[in-house]
Amino acid sequence: MKRLSTGLTDVGIVRRVNQDDYYIDPEGRFFIVADGMGGHAGGEEASHLATQTIQTYLENYWHTAESSKTILEQALLEANQAIINDQQQHPERGDMGTTVVVLLFRDEQPLCAHIGDSRLYRLRGAKLDQITEDHTWVALAIRMGEISPDQGRVHPWRHVLAQCLGREDLRQIDIQPVQIQPSDRLLLCSDGLTEELSDQVIASQLKSIRVCEKAAAALINAAKEHGGRDNITVIVLSIDGSG
Repeated sequence: MKRLSTGLTDVGIVRRVNQDDYYIDPEGRFFIVADGMGGHAGGEEASHLATQTIQTYLENYWHTAESSKTILEQALLEANQAIINDQQQHPERGDMGTTVVVLLFRDEQPLCAHIGDSRLYRLRGAKLDQITEDHTWVALAIRMGEISPDQGRVHPWRHVLAQCLGREDLRQIDIQPVQIQPSDRLLLCSDGLTEELSDQVIASQLKSIRVCEKAAAALINAAKEHGGRDNITVIVLSIDGSG
């Protein structure tokens, strides 16, 4: 199936520095969004290191006999170590880290890997599904039934990550298959989008605006109109069954 895609990133309304990063493989084989943290220089460096390291590893091992799951997991582990190495060389960036979400098309079954609260969504018809589950304290509390989703959206701890890249104690890399079919639309995004827009608004924008470039721009503009309190990054993909 043919894939059409575009990516955009914006500093938002409040922040002065963009600590997000993204990468789209020119051949449409993989897509990456990362959201850095740890001060201006630290966040920028962490997200850039993550996207750069993952990109390089996937390119270098694309044609090996290793399974897609193996090379995807190892790419994220390499990124984690690259950030740790930079922390050790630059103590002023010692607390930096980044979330990441990666979508990989290497076999017939696409795979998604993520750490933190950058997300992958799938729009099928009018139904928007969040494919990834956030690695945050609030998301865990919602899954355990301790708080409701509505409470989670305004909880003061909603930005507290349970894990991210750049930690020696990285415990879990969630890798899962992604079911796709013609006419699906996929969205990778940082939490600068989802903090401002509800799933209903995101679904409406993706459904009503069919051109990827226009949909990405509309999503970012809507997030800025709703406050734009964080950096905002999106990658929009359309799955075309004619390819």
